[in-house]
Amino acid sequence: MSTSAGQQVQVPAPNAGLVKLAKDIFAGTCGGISVTLVGHPFDTLKVRLQTQPVDKPIYSGVVDCARKTVQWEGLGGLYKGVTSPLMGQMFFRASLFGAFGASKRWLGTNADGTTRPLVWSDFYKAGAMTGFVAAFTEGPIDFYKSQLQVQIIRSKMDPNYKPPYTSVLECIRQTIRLNGFKGPFQGLSATLLRNTPANAAYLGSFEVLKQKVAASYGVATTDLSAATITACAGTGGIIYWLTIFPVDCIKSAMQTDSIDPAKRKFTTIPTTARLLWAEGGIKRFYKGFTPCIIRAAPANGVMLLTVDKVTTWLNK
Repeated sequence: MSTSAGQQVQVPAPNAGLVKLAKDIFAGTCGGISVTLVGHPFDTLKVRLQTQPVDKPIYSGVVDCARKTVQWEGLGGLYKGVTSPLMGQMFFRASLFGAFGASKRWLGTNADGTTRPLVWSDFYKAGAMTGFVAAFTEGPIDFYKSQLQVQIIRSKMDPNYKPPYTSVLECIRQTIRLNGFKGPFQGLSATLLRNTPANAAYLGSFEVLKQKVAASYGVATTDLSAATITACAGTGGIIYWLTIFPVDCIKSAMQTDSIDPAKRKFTTIPTTARLLWAEGGIKRFYKGFTPCIIRAAPANGVMLLTVDKVTTWLNK
């Protein structure tokens, strides 16, 4: 299209936004599968350490938890509940990176429809918006995963304990039968409280670190090496958990509580925080921190590297 002054004006393709969204969704799905395969064993250890009883702990630490998990359940025990996140990753990571891409495009679009380069603060804003939206898909995935992961703890505490469900599908059926549509969203308030600031720090830091490194080398972010992208992503993952781990502990307590509302102990965020504090003060909010921080760099490094490279490949 030409203006009266003879200048060429770029007119977006009719479905350009949808095509970009589809690319973000596909890249996010690939990243989600990779992070599940790498990080799920560490997540299993984290949840079990977070939710075991303080007065009669089943595990003395992360190494003991890993050893007993393999001893009692085989190597498959480290992937307990993996069906939920693996199946859900195609939806959750799609929503996460779809929302992140859409948020960045929205923030970079002026009121008159023209675009502007994003500044650093925009990446953090986009991360916060993404975290809020993605909580509605991540919450149910985490809930079902966590319900299955803690069954071994309950069986060791009570020899007569019989798991109420042995698969994700059974768990889904029972929660919906008992609580209807709200069933999968047990602990959603804590998930929202965790995800919004955490993803602002995580995704924002990742994008800003990439830009700073690229600027220092005088190259485009798409030209950064895989090792550099992995390092930026791993740093972002560590920042994620350092920012909100106590809130994650609250979330785990709420999501592993009874699915029967009448039998729940951790009913709200304030109630849960008060009860966890009574169990062990500030230390109680850092149960499971070690496997989580060990997992943060490799799992998030692999995921964001996958997303970054797939996105670059799709845009060629």
